[in-house]
Amino acid sequence: MLTVTISPKYQVVIPKELREALHLLPGEKLQVFRYQNRIEFVMIRDIKKMRGFLKGIDTQIERDEDRT
Repeated sequence: MLTVTISPKYQVVIPKELREALHLLPGEKLQVFRYQNRIEFVMIRDIKKMRGFLKGIDTQIERDEDRT
């Protein structure tokens, strides 16, 4: 488990291991919100850069008998 420290200016450094795994770059934006009793960071990605990220996903959905 990785640990970070809150600086006197309330800043945290995202560990290099996570930055590299998530391909984070300086200047990128993250959405921050509170969920239950924790802090969540969600990457904000340009919609044009997301093209094809679902390629290969299984789109088969099992439907109820009355919905087919």
